[in-house]
Amino acid sequence: MRALTLRLYEDLLPAGCPPVFLPATPRALYVVDGGLTLEGPDDGQWLTAGTARVSQDCTTLIGDQTDTRIWRWELTEASTPAAPALPSAPSTSTTLKLEADVALDPRFDWLMRCDEVGFPPGGVALTHVHQGPGIRICASGEISIETQGTRHTHAPGEAWFELGPAPVLAPTTEDTPTRFVRCFLLPRAVRSRSSIRYVRPEDADAPKVQTYRVFAERDIDLPA
Repeated sequence: MRALTLRLYEDLLPAGCPPVFLPATPRALYVVDGGLTLEGPDDGQWLTAGTARVSQDCTTLIGDQTDTRIWRWELTEASTPAAPALPSAPSTSTTLKLEADVALDPRFDWLMRCDEVGFPPGGVALTHVHQGPGIRICASGEISIETQGTRHTHAPGEAWFELGPAPVLAPTTEDTPTRFVRCFLLPRAVRSRSSIRYVRPEDADAPKVQTYRVFAERDIDLPA
């Protein structure tokens, strides 16, 4: 198994800040508020609030004339320390929301996916597993995660890690709709397919209330 670490940061880029340069590593970037342009070696893409990009190349962040807040997931070697700030960008601020060690089977090739899951009030994700690990963050509403004998409730801005093969039951608040954004790692054979599997046969056939929107996914090379 490859010893790697997945981290989720929240970055704040003030209006008009100079371009920010990020080194190459598998990463997903999701724009929470505002907007920015992402430039890679061969292309560029404008992202507005509620959109995301996945890449593993060196990336340039070019902010807008408004304040921009992004969630940034990065996969690195386990020995790579967390970065307390964006490189050479003193006008920005960075918060490490969560980090988790992940062990990926080297017999698989892997991809990184960034997507969004939404629930109506009182919706629940029935007991399930996934094909790989990932970090989620609540964007609105409230969700409880029951797994491995524990239960934790997450409000907007709070993140959690799911191992993948460990069963999870996820009820949400009855007061409002709930939405979370996630970045997770999956075998490439799962490309363009759902990664969820229900533990109990009766749940597999039960009506599902959650909705999904895949923002981006791409094949990645694991950090050396």
